[in-house]
Amino acid sequence: MLSLELIIAGVMLVALIFYALLAGADFGGGVWDLFATGPRASQQRTLIASAIGPIWEANHVWVILVIVLLFTAFPPAFVAIMTALHIPLTVMLIGIVLRGAAFTFRAYDSQSDAVQRRWSRVFAISSVITPIMLGVCIGAIASGAITVANGVVTSGFFTAWLAPFPWAVGVFALVQFAFLAAVYLTVEATDDALREDFRRRGLGAAIALGVVALVVFLLSASGAPRIRAGISASPWAWPLQISTGIAALGAIGALWRRHFLLARTLAAAQITLILLGWAAAQYPYLVEPDITIFDAAAPAITLQLLLTALSVGALLLFPSLYVLFRIFKGPDVFSLGLRVPGANRQRDEARHASDQ
Repeated sequence: MLSLELIIAGVMLVALIFYALLAGADFGGGVWDLFATGPRASQQRTLIASAIGPIWEANHVWVILVIVLLFTAFPPAFVAIMTALHIPLTVMLIGIVLRGAAFTFRAYDSQSDAVQRRWSRVFAISSVITPIMLGVCIGAIASGAITVANGVVTSGFFTAWLAPFPWAVGVFALVQFAFLAAVYLTVEATDDALREDFRRRGLGAAIALGVVALVVFLLSASGAPRIRAGISASPWAWPLQISTGIAALGAIGALWRRHFLLARTLAAAQITLILLGWAAAQYPYLVEPDITIFDAAAPAITLQLLLTALSVGALLLFPSLYVLFRIFKGPDVFSLGLRVPGANRQRDEARHASDQ
């Protein structure tokens, strides 16, 4: 039977995966907003805004959940992470706030070109900085460079994250989110030319992602040796790597063959497997090498009350999110893309004809 602390740590991991799949794609949309080019640049930005607009605020519920659970269920780990990484975490928070503010003001401020360019620039740059900082923090936590003695961080405020490996993980997170966003936007687009724009961007991002993944793996030999050992020598390592490779190649293949719903499913599976692999390689540490899930756990009564609150909250949260996504994203939002190829193209053509 799973212990209370393991269940809550699992909930944190699930919330982080949801944040990557949902808010991560929003950040990736900001990357493509920055690099919108060609005769359809304004249409590309309009598509990105319409895709993000109805749901971007709701997507941040997952990172809030991770922070609250870490603070409540594992206080020593919260203290260590927030102390050692307060600089990149603060930059990340500023990026989240600026991105949201710029996105809102761009929609409701003056529509003059100068004003729109200013808000677009803030929105895009903060969308690039924030995922890099998120990846830097994850890389630093995984590196084993955050050391704690008697509840006090002894590694300082810079050592853990001012290193090549965390920054490589930061770039990896950025490129992964950009790939995810491009794939999602091929599903969102109803215009064939726009869909092809993001299809090409997705294929380009997939190539870049493979290169950055190789760099991260090579740097992990010295930057995160425990993670490197976990993902290369553990009994579960090869099945996980093969599954991740199949998902990645399948996403690229589906994107190449224009099976966009299937590409979306496989791209989401890829990032899910990557995060599961990181968690499995780091287990049982929350902050490697000094703080484990079991050492940092709050008293049992706190964990029990927390699980009760989570259960009640889930009864409200998941139906609300289902309705939100179903209303604003349509009936295909939960589709795995296993239908007959070309069916969604026929649906889009019929929708376009009805709009005329």
